[in-house]
Amino acid sequence: MQAAVIVFPGSNCDRDVAVCLEAATGTAPLMAWHGDAALPDCDLIVLPGGFSYGDYLRCGSMAANSPIMREVVAQAHKGAAVLGICNGFQILTECGLLPGVLMQNTGLNFVCRDTRLKVSNAQNAFTHLYQQDEEIIIPVAHNEGNYFADEATLAGLQEHQQIAFTYGAGDNPNGACLDIAGITDRSGKILGMMPHPERRAEAALGGEDGKRLFTGIVESLA
Repeated sequence: MQAAVIVFPGSNCDRDVAVCLEAATGTAPLMAWHGDAALPDCDLIVLPGGFSYGDYLRCGSMAANSPIMREVVAQAHKGAAVLGICNGFQILTECGLLPGVLMQNTGLNFVCRDTRLKVSNAQNAFTHLYQQDEEIIIPVAHNEGNYFADEATLAGLQEHQQIAFTYGAGDNPNGACLDIAGITDRSGKILGMMPHPERRAEAALGGEDGKRLFTGIVESLA
Protein backbone atom coordinates (compact mmCIF):
# COMPACT_ATOMS: atom_id res chain seq x y z
CA MET A 1 0.00 0.00 0.00
CA GLN A 2 1.06 3.60 -0.55
CA ALA A 3 1.09 5.85 2.50
CA ALA A 4 2.11 9.51 2.57
CA VAL A 5 2.92 11.99 5.33
CA ILE A 6 2.35 15.66 4.49
CA VAL A 7 5.14 17.92 5.77
CA PHE A 8 4.35 21.56 6.48
CA PRO A 9 6.68 24.33 7.69
CA GLY A 10 6.45 23.82 11.46
CA SER A 11 5.54 20.12 11.43
CA ASN A 12 7.35 18.38 14.28
CA CYS A 13 5.78 14.91 14.37
CA ASP A 14 6.16 13.96 10.71
CA ARG A 15 9.15 11.65 11.26
CA ASP A 16 7.54 10.04 14.31
CA VAL A 17 4.46 9.18 12.23
CA ALA A 18 6.67 7.90 9.42
CA VAL A 19 8.36 5.48 11.84
CA CYS A 20 4.95 4.15 12.92
CA LEU A 21 3.78 3.74 9.33
CA GLU A 22 6.95 1.95 8.29
CA ALA A 23 6.57 -0.42 11.25
CA ALA A 24 2.96 -1.14 10.24
CA THR A 25 3.48 -1.47 6.48
CA GLY A 26 7.10 -2.59 6.15
CA THR A 27 7.72 0.29 3.74
CA ALA A 28 8.75 3.88 4.39
CA PRO A 29 5.94 6.32 3.51
CA LEU A 30 6.24 9.09 0.97
CA MET A 31 7.14 12.39 2.64
CA ALA A 32 5.22 15.02 0.64
CA TRP A 33 6.07 18.73 0.93
CA HIS A 34 3.30 21.27 1.48
CA GLY A 35 4.21 23.20 -1.65
CA ASP A 36 3.93 20.22 -3.98
CA ALA A 37 1.08 20.51 -6.45
CA ALA A 38 0.89 16.77 -7.17
CA LEU A 39 0.60 13.69 -4.99
CA PRO A 40 0.71 10.07 -6.21
CA ASP A 41 -2.44 8.08 -5.57
CA CYS A 42 -2.35 7.04 -1.92
CA ASP A 43 -4.22 4.56 0.22
CA LEU A 44 -3.48 6.51 3.41
CA ILE A 45 -2.50 10.14 3.95
CA VAL A 46 -1.39 11.46 7.35
CA LEU A 47 -1.38 15.11 8.41
CA PRO A 48 1.00 15.16 11.39
CA GLY A 49 1.14 17.27 14.52
CA GLY A 50 3.15 20.44 14.89
CA PHE A 51 2.66 24.13 14.31
CA SER A 52 2.11 24.51 10.56
CA TYR A 53 2.96 28.00 9.32
CA GLY A 54 3.63 28.98 12.93
CA ASP A 55 -0.09 28.73 13.80
CA TYR A 56 -0.62 32.23 12.36
CA LEU A 57 -4.20 33.42 11.77
CA ARG A 58 -5.95 30.27 13.07
CA CYS A 59 -4.30 26.92 13.71
CA GLY A 60 -4.37 24.94 10.47
CA SER A 61 -5.99 27.67 8.39
CA MET A 62 -2.95 28.48 6.26
CA ALA A 63 -1.98 24.83 5.87
CA ALA A 64 -5.52 24.01 4.71
CA ASN A 65 -4.95 26.32 1.75
CA SER A 66 -1.51 25.00 0.77
CA PRO A 67 -1.11 23.46 -2.72
CA ILE A 68 -0.78 19.86 -1.49
CA MET A 69 -4.09 20.04 0.36
CA ARG A 70 -6.00 20.31 -2.91
CA GLU A 71 -4.66 16.85 -3.72
CA VAL A 72 -5.38 15.55 -0.22
CA VAL A 73 -9.00 16.68 -0.40
CA ALA A 74 -9.41 15.28 -3.91
CA GLN A 75 -8.02 11.89 -2.91
CA ALA A 76 -10.14 11.83 0.26
CA HIS A 77 -13.23 12.37 -1.88
CA LYS A 78 -12.13 9.40 -4.00
CA GLY A 79 -11.92 7.17 -0.91
CA ALA A 80 -8.36 7.48 0.39
CA ALA A 81 -8.05 7.16 4.16
CA VAL A 82 -6.85 10.33 5.93
CA LEU A 83 -5.54 10.68 9.48
CA GLY A 84 -5.04 14.11 11.05
CA ILE A 85 -3.25 14.23 14.39
CA CYS A 86 -3.37 17.38 16.58
CA ASN A 87 -2.46 20.14 14.10
CA GLY A 88 -3.57 17.68 11.41
CA PHE A 89 -7.03 17.54 13.03
CA GLN A 90 -7.15 21.33 12.97
CA ILE A 91 -6.26 21.28 9.27
CA LEU A 92 -9.00 18.71 8.51
CA THR A 93 -11.64 20.98 10.04
CA GLU A 94 -10.26 24.05 8.27
CA CYS A 95 -10.40 22.36 4.85
CA GLY A 96 -13.89 21.00 5.42
CA LEU A 97 -13.12 17.27 5.51
CA LEU A 98 -14.39 17.16 9.11
CA PRO A 99 -17.01 19.34 10.83
CA GLY A 100 -16.50 21.68 13.75
CA VAL A 101 -13.52 23.71 14.88
CA LEU A 102 -10.65 23.46 17.37
CA MET A 103 -10.54 26.47 19.70
CA GLN A 104 -8.15 27.61 22.40
CA ASN A 105 -8.09 25.45 25.52
CA THR A 106 -10.47 26.69 28.18
CA GLY A 107 -7.59 27.04 30.63
CA LEU A 108 -5.78 29.32 28.13
CA ASN A 109 -2.62 27.25 28.62
CA PHE A 110 -0.66 24.80 26.50
CA VAL A 111 -1.33 21.29 27.80
CA CYS A 112 1.28 18.53 27.44
CA ARG A 113 0.57 15.31 29.35
CA ASP A 114 -0.82 11.81 29.13
CA THR A 115 -4.60 11.54 28.91
CA ARG A 116 -7.03 8.71 29.42
CA LEU A 117 -9.00 8.08 26.24
CA LYS A 118 -12.17 6.08 25.85
CA VAL A 119 -12.64 4.27 22.53
CA SER A 120 -16.15 5.46 21.77
CA ASN A 121 -16.46 3.65 18.43
CA ALA A 122 -14.40 0.53 17.81
CA GLN A 123 -16.04 -0.22 14.46
CA ASN A 124 -14.25 2.08 12.02
CA ALA A 125 -11.17 1.50 9.88
CA PHE A 126 -8.83 3.06 12.45
CA THR A 127 -10.18 1.73 15.73
CA HIS A 128 -11.28 -1.84 15.00
CA LEU A 129 -8.33 -3.38 16.87
CA TYR A 130 -9.52 -1.73 20.10
CA GLN A 131 -12.41 -2.91 22.25
CA GLN A 132 -15.58 -0.83 22.49
CA ASP A 133 -15.31 1.54 25.49
CA GLU A 134 -11.72 0.43 26.14
CA GLU A 135 -9.65 3.00 28.00
CA ILE A 136 -6.17 3.72 26.68
CA ILE A 137 -3.41 6.20 27.51
CA ILE A 138 -2.33 8.64 24.77
CA PRO A 139 -0.40 11.94 25.24
CA VAL A 140 -1.69 15.35 24.22
CA ALA A 141 0.33 18.47 23.43
CA HIS A 142 -1.72 21.44 22.28
CA ASN A 143 -2.98 24.94 22.97
CA GLU A 144 -6.02 24.79 20.66
CA GLY A 145 -7.63 21.41 21.27
CA ASN A 146 -11.06 22.54 22.44
CA TYR A 147 -13.43 20.88 19.95
CA PHE A 148 -16.55 22.92 19.30
CA ALA A 149 -19.54 22.44 17.02
CA ASP A 150 -23.16 23.59 17.09
CA GLU A 151 -25.82 21.41 18.66
CA ALA A 152 -27.06 20.03 15.33
CA THR A 153 -23.55 18.97 14.33
CA LEU A 154 -22.90 17.35 17.70
CA ALA A 155 -26.20 15.48 17.46
CA GLY A 156 -25.23 14.29 13.98
CA LEU A 157 -21.85 13.06 15.21
CA GLN A 158 -23.59 11.04 17.90
CA GLU A 159 -26.33 9.72 15.62
CA HIS A 160 -23.89 8.51 12.97
CA GLN A 161 -21.35 7.17 15.49
CA GLN A 162 -18.64 9.54 14.31
CA ILE A 163 -17.13 10.17 17.75
CA ALA A 164 -14.10 7.87 17.74
CA PHE A 165 -12.45 8.90 21.02
CA THR A 166 -13.51 10.83 24.10
CA TYR A 167 -11.42 11.89 27.07
CA GLY A 168 -11.86 9.74 30.17
CA ALA A 169 -14.24 10.97 32.84
CA GLY A 170 -12.73 14.02 34.53
CA ASP A 171 -9.70 14.03 32.22
CA ASN A 172 -10.77 16.54 29.53
CA PRO A 173 -7.65 18.74 29.11
CA ASN A 174 -9.15 21.47 26.94
CA GLY A 175 -12.92 21.85 27.50
CA ALA A 176 -13.97 20.06 24.30
CA CYS A 177 -17.70 19.60 23.75
CA LEU A 178 -18.90 16.13 24.81
CA ASP A 179 -15.29 15.43 25.88
CA ILE A 180 -14.49 14.81 22.19
CA ALA A 181 -10.88 13.82 21.48
CA GLY A 182 -11.36 12.48 17.95
CA ILE A 183 -14.03 12.23 15.25
CA THR A 184 -14.45 10.66 11.83
CA ASP A 185 -16.42 11.50 8.74
CA ARG A 186 -19.46 9.32 8.07
CA SER A 187 -17.42 6.78 6.09
CA GLY A 188 -15.07 6.21 9.02
CA LYS A 189 -12.07 6.63 6.70
CA ILE A 190 -11.16 10.18 7.73
CA LEU A 191 -10.11 10.53 11.36
CA GLY A 192 -9.04 13.64 13.22
CA MET A 193 -7.77 13.37 16.79
CA MET A 194 -5.99 15.72 19.17
CA PRO A 195 -3.96 13.11 21.16
CA HIS A 196 -0.74 11.78 19.61
CA PRO A 197 -0.86 7.97 19.06
CA GLU A 198 2.64 8.07 17.52
CA ARG A 199 4.02 9.18 20.88
CA ARG A 200 2.85 5.99 22.57
CA ALA A 201 3.40 3.37 19.89
CA GLU A 202 6.25 1.33 21.32
CA ALA A 203 7.42 0.14 24.72
CA ALA A 204 10.41 2.51 24.71
CA LEU A 205 7.93 5.42 24.72
CA GLY A 206 6.15 4.11 27.79
CA GLY A 207 3.43 2.05 26.15
CA GLU A 208 1.94 0.75 22.91
CA ASP A 209 -1.66 1.96 23.09
CA GLY A 210 -1.20 4.03 19.94
CA LYS A 211 0.30 1.21 17.88
CA ARG A 212 -3.03 -0.51 17.22
CA LEU A 213 -4.39 2.58 15.48
CA PHE A 214 -1.68 2.45 12.81
CA THR A 215 -1.82 -1.35 12.52
CA GLY A 216 -5.61 -1.20 12.33
CA ILE A 217 -5.86 1.24 9.44
CA VAL A 218 -3.16 -0.60 7.50
CA GLU A 219 -5.00 -3.90 7.98
CA SER A 220 -8.27 -2.28 6.88
CA LEU A 221 -6.68 -1.04 3.67
CA ALA A 222 -4.79 -4.23 2.82
